[in-house]
Amino acid sequence: MANFFPKWTNQLPWKVVVCLSVLTLSIAAAVTYYFTPKYTKVGYQPTQPVPFSHALHVDQLGMDCRTCHSFVEVASHSNVPSVQTCMSCHTQIKPDSPKLAPVRAAWNEGKMDGPPVNWVRIHRLPDYVYFNHAAHVNRGVSCFSCHGNVNTMEVVYQHEPQSMSWCLDCHRQPENALRPPSEVFNLNWKATSAHEQYQLGSKFKAEWGVNPPTDCGGCHR
Repeated sequence: MANFFPKWTNQLPWKVVVCLSVLTLSIAAAVTYYFTPKYTKVGYQPTQPVPFSHALHVDQLGMDCRTCHSFVEVASHSNVPSVQTCMSCHTQIKPDSPKLAPVRAAWNEGKMDGPPVNWVRIHRLPDYVYFNHAAHVNRGVSCFSCHGNVNTMEVVYQHEPQSMSWCLDCHRQPENALRPPSEVFNLNWKATSAHEQYQLGSKFKAEWGVNPPTDCGGCHR
């Protein structure tokens, strides 16, 4: 009796096993990369050229975020503090600290012609994503919502994934994040309960006409 299956089918089981193995490894690799902090960068904490402690400056000394990040209320991008900002205090406070050597070198006795301080950027959205800091902080979205309790961090790290789904969660229910304008830069403020947060957020959402986009064109420009 003639063979019902052609001869090449003898290799089919091995080919199926190889293909399934490759597929399984690919899925495992994708999940390992895309569903872990390595991809979302949660916990990313690079070493900066100057060991600046937010816990000291903000929590202990009471400095406002806008002292250093002075453009967040008027500009789409948050600015890194200039050397002049640092030296406005540190010409008098610990002017000879070895930790401030890169700042003093850039300052160069006020000439501002020294090598720049190469701060390492932590929070970085893709180039095709549009995000406006001023639009958020002027409508009750606190620094805390995106950056966490920076005021308690000795070394700043990325607290939230800042992924598309994470952004959409807030855009779909902004009442969960909105707070009184006077408390936007108070990183220790929080509503007494989830119910109070919802009531306050809903009130501000209605009064300010907050209607964040949830379609692709809202952020991908």
